[in-house]
Amino acid sequence: MSDGPQLSPEPWAFHLLGLITPILAISGNILGVLESEMFAAMGVVFVWGVGPILDIVMGESEVPRPPRESGTPFEVLLWVHGILHLIVVASFFWFASHEGLTWWLVIGGLSSGLSAAASATVTAHELGHKRPKSPGWRLARLLLFSINYTHFTTEHNHNHHRNVATDDDPASARADEGLWTFWLRTIPGQFASSVRIHDRKGRSGFGNPSWRGLALQMAVFAALGAAHFYGQEWAAPVAVGWVILSGISILTLEYVNYIRHWGLRRPDADRKFQLEHAWNTEARWSRWSLIELTRHSDHHLRASVPFWKLRPYEGTPQLRWGYYASWWPCVISPIWKKAMWSRLPDNQLEQASAQRNSQ
Repeated sequence: MSDGPQLSPEPWAFHLLGLITPILAISGNILGVLESEMFAAMGVVFVWGVGPILDIVMGESEVPRPPRESGTPFEVLLWVHGILHLIVVASFFWFASHEGLTWWLVIGGLSSGLSAAASATVTAHELGHKRPKSPGWRLARLLLFSINYTHFTTEHNHNHHRNVATDDDPASARADEGLWTFWLRTIPGQFASSVRIHDRKGRSGFGNPSWRGLALQMAVFAALGAAHFYGQEWAAPVAVGWVILSGISILTLEYVNYIRHWGLRRPDADRKFQLEHAWNTEARWSRWSLIELTRHSDHHLRASVPFWKLRPYEGTPQLRWGYYASWWPCVISPIWKKAMWSRLPDNQLEQASAQRNSQ
């Protein structure tokens, strides 16, 4: 037994910082109607501008703290995130219907979409690991529908966790891939993977939930198109805005997948997942605002464990920056690869070098 002092659990209230983004998005949408369109940029400025600075200024957690005995505050927090996201979407549609087809609609869509990425998709990922048909699982489905990505839970739970860091996982980035080419491969690849998963379970054709989800989403857009055809001026801005919101949210979600497994490979899915097959970071701002999404190795080792019980491990691959601060280097692929290459584990370098030399 250690003779040192017993550390207390980290205050759960730190994770309330993640609510700043959706609250700013809601405020920006409302003020964009009542005051000035410029307020619609609040989410963009915060996530892409302030977020990277906070990642760097707040530093990293150095000493792991034990988890809380009760997870009740965190379970409530997930539902608060979910409800706030629905308000984000509703307030953005209100803003879009008033704004019309302008560049401020694009800015507002980016703000609300980045909020969705930092709040709704993180929540949907966590709740998607709960028992199917449970209230939390259903909320996850609703959140994913709101960004037109309903197949995510199927692919993530049934393929990504099984085949992570192999060529059979479209959500694992190779060392030779930049973010832009990864996006082009992973987004259609994950949808196709989800279709195959349901096909193998005997749910083919329109009985396949992935196809049904896509059809439902298309039906909503068709209804908006019909409303526009019959003279409803709000319909076109809402439809275009929803595409922008969904698009940036999906791209950001897949950016997170990119940085979490870039360049880390298993020889095949039969080899057990090891700590070295996911990138981690203890950057405080990313940890707290993204509900421990950054402790990714432990999530793959214990997928059923709730986020507040995830822990860091010594010796795991470490990102150079937090999730927010990694965005801009990652968008410029040569900068990302140069910054991260030396951080690849020694036993991964040979395969990564072979991939890079084959370009």
